[in-house]
Amino acid sequence: MHASSNQSDPKKLAGLTLAALGVVYGDIGTSPLYAMAACFNPDHGLAATPDNVFGILSLITWALLLVISLKYVLFMLRADNNGEGGILALMALALRNANRKRGQFSIFILLGISGAALFYGDGALTPAISVLSAVEGLKVIDPSFGRFVIPLTMVIIFGIFAVQKHGTGGVGKFFGPVVVLWFVSLGVLGVNSIANNPSILKALSPTYAASFFLAQPMLAFLSLGSVVLVVTGGEAIYADMGHFGRKPIQIGWFALVLPGLLLNYYGQGALILQDPSAASHPFFLLAPEPLVLPLVILATAATVIASQALISGVFSITRQAVQLGYMPRMSIVHTSDNEIGQIYVPSVNWALCVAVLVLVLSFKTSGNLEAAYGFSICGIMVMTTLTAFVALKKPDNPRRTMLIRLLLCGFITIDLALLAANIPKIPEGGWFPVAVGLVMLLMMFTWKRGRRVLFHRIHDGELPLEIFVQSIEASPPHRVEGTAIFMTGSVDTTPHALLHNLKHNKVLHEQVVFLTMQSTDIPKVEEKQRMKVVRLSDSFWQIIATYGFTEDPAVPEILALAERDHGLICEEMTTSFFLSRETIICDRTSDMPWIQLRLFSWMQRNASRPTDFYKIPPNRVVEMGTQVEM
Repeated sequence: MHASSNQSDPKKLAGLTLAALGVVYGDIGTSPLYAMAACFNPDHGLAATPDNVFGILSLITWALLLVISLKYVLFMLRADNNGEGGILALMALALRNANRKRGQFSIFILLGISGAALFYGDGALTPAISVLSAVEGLKVIDPSFGRFVIPLTMVIIFGIFAVQKHGTGGVGKFFGPVVVLWFVSLGVLGVNSIANNPSILKALSPTYAASFFLAQPMLAFLSLGSVVLVVTGGEAIYADMGHFGRKPIQIGWFALVLPGLLLNYYGQGALILQDPSAASHPFFLLAPEPLVLPLVILATAATVIASQALISGVFSITRQAVQLGYMPRMSIVHTSDNEIGQIYVPSVNWALCVAVLVLVLSFKTSGNLEAAYGFSICGIMVMTTLTAFVALKKPDNPRRTMLIRLLLCGFITIDLALLAANIPKIPEGGWFPVAVGLVMLLMMFTWKRGRRVLFHRIHDGELPLEIFVQSIEASPPHRVEGTAIFMTGSVDTTPHALLHNLKHNKVLHEQVVFLTMQSTDIPKVEEKQRMKVVRLSDSFWQIIATYGFTEDPAVPEILALAERDHGLICEEMTTSFFLSRETIICDRTSDMPWIQLRLFSWMQRNASRPTDFYKIPPNRVVEMGTQVEM
């Protein structure tokens, strides 16, 4: 059942809101740990003077109001693809609305896939900077504890990834209450500090941000590179819409998250006004000395939850990329019998774990990691806004389209300003998400192009299916009992596996089924539209099954529907599945660049077996190998 169907019931709405708090806001909720300290990092040259504190706080306030509240919570949550959000869902929506020109299609594919590629960099940076900044609170208790920060951080991070295979269902019910406690604590700490210096509330006025820019235009512009840290998590809000629906996310933001964040940032500002030296660790210095250790423990729990949300997001975007044809098949393990979104991708999990641990060892402090953080977020924000220009086009309402695009122009101006402010950070660490993004982009486009070339090489010159069926009916070979199911990517031609079987064994099963599994650009396909079954002759059938990009294809499910709705009976013990397994022979005269061809060949060899991916009974499979020159 989709989350939106529960939003009319107050009890279910409250439950969804609590669950959303535990998943959606983990990333943005841990920003107070490091964002204000990053703004006044001595390396950036911004002194903790009263004018600068008021200017930074004003920028933080309006970044939260304009980027998160207006753009994401109120606007982008309405830009759904059948209830699903995120850059790939928006890309699919844009491709549907785009003019049928190859150039325009290529632009939006590039935007969507680039945004998804950058998300992998964000998925590595968030656990590293979040957990590290929380554990660094130990240095506030006693500077000598600093030697334990990196080892403890690495143990916690390894533990986060090690438990992924068990799923989040067992501890998920605790996420919401812990995050509620976290945001309440943020607010209480902030209120206590604001009470000592209530004049800090004047920073709510945007005039302080304007004065800051007029007085120190270059420093103010560069400070946007740190201010952007307060809006990390905006894309997570949009991407997680399909899990919880729009209303629970909006209620959680305005009722708890936004007030808690603003109160804490203003509390940190009031503390820095009173003691400029507190700018190095303003968050933990908000707490009375006896409460610092409990706050470190709570902050660590909050960062674990934030890391969990990002890791789950990486798993989800990987599955979407696989279904849309931009990544090879991978082993995807469902960790819950009830929630389709709770999945575990082993290869991605451990690759991400290694990347996070390398980041911690390389950068050593959250202050150093801050230089790497932000660029990928801004890049995704820009690509989301640009894609929305076409995705949200209303052909039947030009006036509304114009209003939407005017609003998007305002958003893209802010996004580009934040992205430009992060460019100077590239040599200091911003290169990492760029490098990760470029590697993922290369892999995605290599796989998409390679599969297209391979498809044409395999199916060009194949015997048309209709002619083959007619020839068999006219001159039937020896038939044997049982059903043969041939998996094929083409609906018009005869699979090589069938022709090889007929050529070498000179027999054909009494019932033959051609099964094609394909994905579409919508998140979920209704059961009644799941498949098309055609009876080609007395003994030949064709099934075309369609799955959305958030669904997992399953052959047993398709065969059960075919029997129930179309009378196609495939007895499990007498049914064999015939698959083609291609071996790539790299040809230096190929249309693909040599390096890209070798990369595709490696990805093809390491792709998950079709039996695992399509949930085919492995003891009923016959694989027919074939070599393909590319």
